[in-house]
Amino acid sequence: MTGDVPEFVVREGEVALETDPAALPGDGHVVFIGHVASPWLRRQDCPKNTRAARETGRPATVIVDAPYRAGLRGLEGASHVIVLTWLDRSPRNLIVQKPRHASEAKGVFALRSPLRPNLIGLHVVRLISLDPDAGELTLEAIDVLDGTPVIDLKPYFATVDSIPEATVRRSGE
Repeated sequence: MTGDVPEFVVREGEVALETDPAALPGDGHVVFIGHVASPWLRRQDCPKNTRAARETGRPATVIVDAPYRAGLRGLEGASHVIVLTWLDRSPRNLIVQKPRHASEAKGVFALRSPLRPNLIGLHVVRLISLDPDAGELTLEAIDVLDGTPVIDLKPYFATVDSIPEATVRRSGE
């Protein structure tokens, strides 16, 4: 579901791009392979991250379109999957943002905000069940709106994907 992007107000300290990436010609030939069926219908109700979504106890489903279902073969052994989504209801032109909870503005690449030049969402989620024939992956939870397009699925490998020593210093530290 790619719908109208709601109007967003640029807050003090934020910077918008001169040209909205949505107005540029496409060059990646990205295809949507399915969509997310989630309990979140409105942006203001959607949890801000996957941890917060898990805390609600509300599961979600990824529905893979028929032509791509054969690609699910072998995924049944995964406890967690990486879901890449297209955050179709977010603006693309805000390059510096000031989240409501933050004291200062930051560049988009220092944030996990859904407002990005390329609307790619990354979600590491627990796989509850998989029905490859129906193309349905039941997830413990996910932090996207109902109908959000899915662009890819990957198995999560703790031995490769986890970096326990990774850190992000907060401003002032």
